[in-house]
Amino acid sequence: MKNLISGSVLALGIALSVCGCKQKENRSGEGETATPDKPNIILIMSDDMGYSDIGTYGGEVNTPNLDLLAENGLRFTQFYNTARCCPTRASLMTGLYPHQTGIGHMTNPPKSDQHDMGLPAYRGFLNKNNITLAELLKQAGYKTYMAGKWHLGMEKEDQWPLQRGFDRFYGILPGAANYFEPRAPRGITADNEQVEITDKNYYITDAFTDHALQFIDESREGDESSPFFLYLAYTAPHWPLQAPKEDIDKYRDRYGAGWKAVREERFERMKEMGIISEGDMLSEQDSPEWESLSDEKRAEMTLRRAIYSAQIDRMDQNIGRLVDHLRNSGLLENTLLVFLNDNGACAEGGMLGGGKAENLETTTGYFLSYGQAWANASNTPFRKYKHWLHEGGIATPLIVHWPAHTGKEERGKIIREYGFLPDIMATFAEVSGAAYPRNYKNHDIPPMEGKSLVPLIEGNPGQVHQQPIFWEHEGNKAVRLGDYKLVMEWKGKDKNHWELYNLAEDRSEEHDISEEEPGRVNEMAAMWTKWAEEKQVEPWDRILDIMNRKK
Repeated sequence: MKNLISGSVLALGIALSVCGCKQKENRSGEGETATPDKPNIILIMSDDMGYSDIGTYGGEVNTPNLDLLAENGLRFTQFYNTARCCPTRASLMTGLYPHQTGIGHMTNPPKSDQHDMGLPAYRGFLNKNNITLAELLKQAGYKTYMAGKWHLGMEKEDQWPLQRGFDRFYGILPGAANYFEPRAPRGITADNEQVEITDKNYYITDAFTDHALQFIDESREGDESSPFFLYLAYTAPHWPLQAPKEDIDKYRDRYGAGWKAVREERFERMKEMGIISEGDMLSEQDSPEWESLSDEKRAEMTLRRAIYSAQIDRMDQNIGRLVDHLRNSGLLENTLLVFLNDNGACAEGGMLGGGKAENLETTTGYFLSYGQAWANASNTPFRKYKHWLHEGGIATPLIVHWPAHTGKEERGKIIREYGFLPDIMATFAEVSGAAYPRNYKNHDIPPMEGKSLVPLIEGNPGQVHQQPIFWEHEGNKAVRLGDYKLVMEWKGKDKNHWELYNLAEDRSEEHDISEEEPGRVNEMAAMWTKWAEEKQVEPWDRILDIMNRKK
């Protein structure tokens, strides 16, 4: 672990102590006070970050607050998202597969029905045939708050957070915004009102945290015994590449050796940490040689990566503010805090990034990205990126921190059992005592697709998923059962091939064993086909045809 822990964060680590479930230490020195049976729940999500970007997963970015949460909590090495921003949010919020929620592909952008295909699984907004985490936890007595990126529908007000169970909301409704000057139609919404930002020192990551802290304080007003649920969905480090100068300055000289050097350094650290095993391979480099670029282009790419890292650094600083606030309020011990990311690193913008270089380090610009070459480093040691269903597209860091239920002997433990987004709903339902309904507001609700992670959190090892779990996005397909993963990259109609990997031996998916085990391929492919029929997944060429007709 990198020795990057600040004084305040180190103090937090020293202060952490095991709580029985009913009692906690009163840090004012005035003895013991009772805690509520139900924990507060905080769900933090980063956006477009690579698997190995944060320090506790092998990265060189300064993330002491996340690192310490992992040291005093649990790290999952095989947790999965859906490979894209809004399908992940749909699955996370409902405990279902995204196709069941109407977001089988994407959410409609502002002032457009571009992703509404008129098909049940492809409407471009969160349908009503589900119950959100906020709606479920509200029924269990929780106060519910959200700060950050919604991205589950915005054209009609009944699609907004307050209409889907949240008591308060501050953030953006679409998928991205300018960090310094968010403006309509990608501007800030507070509760159900559009807000104009005039503060010259505004930075969206800071603002999300400011309002999250305000919501926590509001939750203590009146009935302090009521637990709260906070969903804090940062946009960092999603494009546009924008960060405060003081944070960029930390990384200006860090990336001059290029992406290959970063990948190799991370790979060795990940093995030392136990995030990957000694037998795992570093996937083939998916980028040009650094030395092949001109001096000017290398300087530009160094800056693009520095800004990206600064965005993560700033997010970590804000997570530190949040944890300090919980500690100072006496809330940390019985707060279940979960951190994860929405998809793999983003290769959008081409090999060397998108957007004009002259817009870097300004408040101008919307699409500014760092490109595939750096995304390949962010996803060390895996293949592929956001959009795809190989490990680089769907593997996410997952940190779980809950001092009241994690004994000293469990802290810092690495969990190697695999899980996926719907498990969050099942976990929160169990810890809150919420009863998941069959019908909600006159709509039939499908059963939860996930399994509770509580046994793993409480130190009881064992495979959570005995049944297969599935993915589909833009024609890319995957199914995992036990150690085996069947995956297909969409390459056009009738050009596709199922690949089979034993992830226990080949986590980086370097050795396709489909020809060696055709029986297993056929069996798992049949499972995927049955699942796709049940969830109303459409052939991707059909969706493409509809999209082309809508243009």
